[in-house]
Amino acid sequence: MATKRDYYEVLGVERGSNDDSIKRAYRNMAKKYHPDANPGNKGAEDKFKEINEAYEVLKDSKKKATYDQFGHAGVNAQAGGGGFSGGGFSDFGDMGDMFSEIFEGFFGGAGGRTGRSTQSRARRGSDLRYDLTINFMDSAKGKEVNLEIPRMETCDTCNGQGTKPGTHRKICHTCQGAGQVRMAQGFFSVMRTCPTCEGTGRIAEQPCTTCRGEGRRRTIRKISVKIPTGVDTGSRLKISGEGEAGMNGGPRGDLYVVIQVRNHELFIREDENVRCEIPVPFTIAALGGEIEVPTLQGMVSMKVPAGTQTGKTFRMRGKGFSNLRGLGTGDQMVTVVVETPAKLNNKQAMLLKEFVKITGPEAYPDVRRFKEHVRKL
Repeated sequence: MATKRDYYEVLGVERGSNDDSIKRAYRNMAKKYHPDANPGNKGAEDKFKEINEAYEVLKDSKKKATYDQFGHAGVNAQAGGGGFSGGGFSDFGDMGDMFSEIFEGFFGGAGGRTGRSTQSRARRGSDLRYDLTINFMDSAKGKEVNLEIPRMETCDTCNGQGTKPGTHRKICHTCQGAGQVRMAQGFFSVMRTCPTCEGTGRIAEQPCTTCRGEGRRRTIRKISVKIPTGVDTGSRLKISGEGEAGMNGGPRGDLYVVIQVRNHELFIREDENVRCEIPVPFTIAALGGEIEVPTLQGMVSMKVPAGTQTGKTFRMRGKGFSNLRGLGTGDQMVTVVVETPAKLNNKQAMLLKEFVKITGPEAYPDVRRFKEHVRKL
């Protein structure tokens, strides 16, 4: 079995070094021999394990005192060795800044090569919303409308590069192409978007005069949108690919058309059903007959039975709204309002008086029942 090296020698510090010196030495050594910085290097991996084992002992005042007195025998009896899995990774509170630096370098932070490609990658364009108000009958029958949508388009002059034709963007001198800069805050360091390149990692030294270096410019897009039958207030229509242009060749966003339906003078919508009130002459209500009823599809004849009273509701099947999901069609509910003559001539009045003389209480069952209730009270 190979003899273990002295822990102070492993970290490159003198015996009696304070905690800050030991921590600083460990951070430098760990960054140098970290496996991610030395892929496939078995020697570096073994060295990293040795460094963690040493730091696991020397960072702890009790273990350090035991090691100073008894050497490896004393700490091995207590802990059985640190190693990679039981070493410095267990104490993230002491090493937050160190591991931040390591993983920033390997996974896209400042100073890492992957950071540049990540920051300059294609980005999807923003989704847009357009509020559209339509008439009641348009929601019932559907309609094709022409819209003018203000949105960001890829600049035709520079093809989205943001630079004058023939020139190219250069690496940002502030963040060195990472798109982020490190801001120190006490013991920790925080990564923030680079204020010079706004996170892209590159800047246009000769900006395009059309889009002023942005790579996009605002235009008005004219599109035709088909409003399906059955839409209601709050319905959202998604038009894919009609949002704003993406950045760095990214895909377009989507356009969402949000519907607002105006009220109607005759109809009231209730889900897929539609309701309306129809005035009916008292003669038709009394004798029965047919009336013309407006529907979403046009005028339709409806039979009114003899003796129909105000408030009586009739259902007309399939005369409502189409379901947006194709689950059938609603109905139309027609409520009758019996209208009595507002003005009678002499002959009409005389005939009605004769009618009263020959009509008994059986012709007015509701009046009769009401009188019986009053008498009981």
